Amino acid sequence: MANVAKYDRDEVIHKAMMLFWEKGFNATSTRDLQDAVNLRPGSFYAAFGSKEALFSEALKLYASESHDYLLNMSAENDSAMGVIRAFMQGIILGRKKVAPSEMCMLVKTIAELTDEHSVLLEQSRELLKNTERQLAQLLEKAQQEGEFSKHKSCSHTASYLMVQIMGLRTYMRNSQSPKLIESLLDEMFSNLQH
Repeated sequence: MANVAKYDRDEVIHKAMMLFWEKGFNATSTRDLQDAVNLRPGSFYAAFGSKEALFSEALKLYASESHDYLLNMSAENDSAMGVIRAFMQGIILGRKKVAPSEMCMLVKTIAELTDEHSVLLEQSRELLKNTERQLAQLLEKAQQEGEFSKHKSCSHTASYLMVQIMGLRTYMRNSQSPKLIESLLDEMFSNLQH
């Protein structure tokens, strides 16, 4: 009879994601991972093959959770601009207490990795581009709903929103002022809708 894995693969990937998100790829040793996910070296390598392979799975999970969060915001808001605002507010301010790092894991990965890990670097870039595409789709919907000017480029504005998300997350870490971030978001959305 074949050996049956005595661990929950999804739970292992989630624990690894949280550790990688907190420490980054390079600062997380294989030993750190084995301790965090409670797997012996043989089981770890049998399940994932390498640290890089587990990191790739962690990146996919992170992106999937962000996508699910955006879908939840879509279910809770009647307007496309409301969805974008709630998403930004949530990832910058609302999820601060549950996230191991204020920085987006994908952005952190792109900032950290070099061409030595070109596959992981490209994966992170592509997953980040997916979020940008989702924002562009929401902006197209906002145009149809009359909330966003039909004369503005949705793809260009989605890029602008990504820059704002990255910058505001970092700025929040520095300022530690949710009120200021709220004020900046108010100003940004006021400018976008006029």
